[in-house]
Amino acid sequence: MNEQEFAELAAAHALGALGETDERRFAEALAEHPEWQAIADDDHDTVAILAGGLAPVAPPQALRSTLLQQIASLPQDGGTTPTHPDDAAVGDDAGSRATGASAPAGAPWRRRIFALAAGLALIVGAGVATTTVVSQLQRPASVVALDEIRSAPDAEQVEVQLESGGTATAHWSGAVGKAVLVASGLDDLGADKSYELWFVRGEQPIAAGVFDADGGTATALLDVPMHAGDVIAVTVEQAGGSPSGLPTTDPIIVIPTA
Repeated sequence: MNEQEFAELAAAHALGALGETDERRFAEALAEHPEWQAIADDDHDTVAILAGGLAPVAPPQALRSTLLQQIASLPQDGGTTPTHPDDAAVGDDAGSRATGASAPAGAPWRRRIFALAAGLALIVGAGVATTTVVSQLQRPASVVALDEIRSAPDAEQVEVQLESGGTATAHWSGAVGKAVLVASGLDDLGADKSYELWFVRGEQPIAAGVFDADGGTATALLDVPMHAGDVIAVTVEQAGGSPSGLPTTDPIIVIPTA
């Protein structure tokens, strides 16, 4: 896969529009080319900006119809040569930038179809303000990260039982560079306390963010990079986390990753 093909997958991934096979291709390409992470990050940031800027306005029905007509009129199999000179220029330019194997035939057409479909989705989302598209764009960072980790070829997880009878599962991927904790059976701490995440590296605890339990469950992204062999731990601290940057209570969750 070349960088141009990866950029197409990254754009669709940011919108949550990839199927299982393409998600796997995306994760494998990112694992092989970590320098492309910036492309994926830019797309996620752009999607977040679009989601935050949507307002409940009613789009003209004619605009929606026009987009649907354009999508329907585009060839789907890549077998038709574009007749507009600008289209040909786009294809030539993309090909000249490719490294390794050339982009598959019809890639410029797929980009146009994707762009039109994304435009329609955003228009509909702006019109009703509560569509599936908007919900997808506004998913919590922890859920997005969990999906990325699960799709990675080196995804790992470890589950432990809690004294409360619940469970805590750590998910991580070296290729993605992220770790997420999914827990159930947690106590509601109230407004004056928070759960705090830690990486324990040797004898050194490293603060990695705070979270609250909603109905006894939580999905929390550790907000600092994980190193191989780190232990993931959770303590109960004052609201907002330990002011000293060190744990003040014994951990209620301890998950070794090595």
